[in-house]
Amino acid sequence: MKLLVVEDSRRLSELLAESIHDVGWRVDAVDTVADAEHMLDLDEHDIVVLDMGLPDGDGLDLLRRMRRSGDLRPVLVITARGSIEERIAGLDAGADDYLAKPFNHREFLARCRSISRRGGPSAPPVLIAGDLKFDPAQAVIFCAGERLALPQRERQLAELLMRNVDRVVAKRRLESALAENGEVLSPNALELAVSRLRKKLDALPGRGHVAIETVRGIGYLMRNIAP
Repeated sequence: MKLLVVEDSRRLSELLAESIHDVGWRVDAVDTVADAEHMLDLDEHDIVVLDMGLPDGDGLDLLRRMRRSGDLRPVLVITARGSIEERIAGLDAGADDYLAKPFNHREFLARCRSISRRGGPSAPPVLIAGDLKFDPAQAVIFCAGERLALPQRERQLAELLMRNVDRVVAKRRLESALAENGEVLSPNALELAVSRLRKKLDALPGRGHVAIETVRGIGYLMRNIAP
């Protein structure tokens, strides 16, 4: 599962990113309405964590624009505006849940899990490739019903490739998506992660009926292999 955090407090944004990474999810963080709108256009995020008070606009207006445009992704509002009236305004604008600052980070993660499980078009779908199934809400990959024990980076790599089955994912995109602590992954580190994931898939019955192929000079893709 991938989250977009829209928060102008750098310290809070960093703390949220740490909590999100700890449970195996991925995160992008921005601090303005303009940057948030750009990231939303990419349509790569399952949940939006949205602060109301942003330096170039009101998060509430951004939320309204999302809903008017048909964007039904779950939105968790986090804000210092804690009055009943302000909470009602946020929920009426289309928020799925609301957390007033300061809040407990375990509760934050629990609320993210909760809104990701809700039915309707906003729920993140289970990804399927060959015998592999990835549940974004739990950040868990299964093969023929058995849970795969994968380190975080390899699990994130598998998720990205499964989201783009039979399509090439550019190296630069993978290096950026698998970044840690704001540092983009090196090409050598990406190749190592791909190699390790391949070996684990090769050890599965029928290799999981998937294959990771290298497109030289461009990136990688995952293909379905017929039984």
